[in-house]
Amino acid sequence: MTPLLADPTPGLLRAAPIEPAGHTMTHARLLRYLEIKVHHLIQDQDWDSIRIIGGYDRTAVISRYEKTGKLFNIERPTAEIHGRDLIVKAFPGADYVQHYALIIATYLAMTGRPVGTVTYQPPEQEECRTALDALDLELDGALVIVGWGLQYLAPENGVWTRGPGYAWQRTEVAGRRVVYLGFLHSIWGDVAGRVVARLAELGACDVVYVGKVGSLTPGVEPNAWLATGNTSLVRGAMVSWDDFFGDYAAAHDGVRSGLHVSSPSILLENRDWLAQHTASYAFVDPEIGPMGAAARQAGIRFGYLHVISNNLATHYAADLSNERHSDVLRQRAVLVDRIRTIITGRLTASPTHPLGESR
Repeated sequence: MTPLLADPTPGLLRAAPIEPAGHTMTHARLLRYLEIKVHHLIQDQDWDSIRIIGGYDRTAVISRYEKTGKLFNIERPTAEIHGRDLIVKAFPGADYVQHYALIIATYLAMTGRPVGTVTYQPPEQEECRTALDALDLELDGALVIVGWGLQYLAPENGVWTRGPGYAWQRTEVAGRRVVYLGFLHSIWGDVAGRVVARLAELGACDVVYVGKVGSLTPGVEPNAWLATGNTSLVRGAMVSWDDFFGDYAAAHDGVRSGLHVSSPSILLENRDWLAQHTASYAFVDPEIGPMGAAARQAGIRFGYLHVISNNLATHYAADLSNERHSDVLRQRAVLVDRIRTIITGRLTASPTHPLGESR
């Protein structure tokens, strides 16, 4: 079944559920993944219509399933009730709005509820761009480290300064300004590319993204390896960038390097998709490609150093449905220490932009 169907109302698309039997996650784990994402108002009751739009609105109804126990990426899309109709507001990004619409439609189908009620409205480019105007920092040639695990990468005694939807702190490593930047909301897919573009506007010379990728290579155990590289397949085109790490990260034990493919939604990564990509590509996630493309366009360096969190080609106990399990957290703590060591070593070995030097 196609995930995109035209809706009679101009500007809207109807989200059809994916076929769970064809997905790379098992039925039970896919449902669990959806349950931890879907707003409680949708899980608790039926609606005549559910429309997903771009809009960052923390005054709307906040999901009771928002994440706890971490500083960043804790916010889910919010909901606004209009009688028997529900408007779901996701941070403005084409990939994120589509992804969340597919999540809702698939959840409803898997729980035996009507799915024809779900539509989504892709946000306009200008709306997506201006959504990040609130991000305002004096970077002046800094390396900006953005993404996951920042509370463990940043100095333990550092103080986080909060802005609207984000928080940051500064430090200095090997004579280099370093800014740790975390977002409370998701920077899924094309949103992440606009984050890099905005950071370049604000004066960043380098951006490093720390996050999680899926492996497309059979036999690569989750939460035991790091991933890096400098090329991604983005909407059918190969994109390479000036890599902050060069060959440095890949030379370390426990780090795998390879070609990356950008996917707008985990829901679209079924077994047919895997068969088309597994021979040529090593990793998948939604953000790396758009970020690398934005860095190349802006003329700054970009690098990623990610935990391999799941494997689409081989089923393991750990996957995207149980990331808060104690064993997973323990393994990832070891990998975060390794990430911090590699970033520090890269700056110490080659501080190419000394403190105070701007572009």
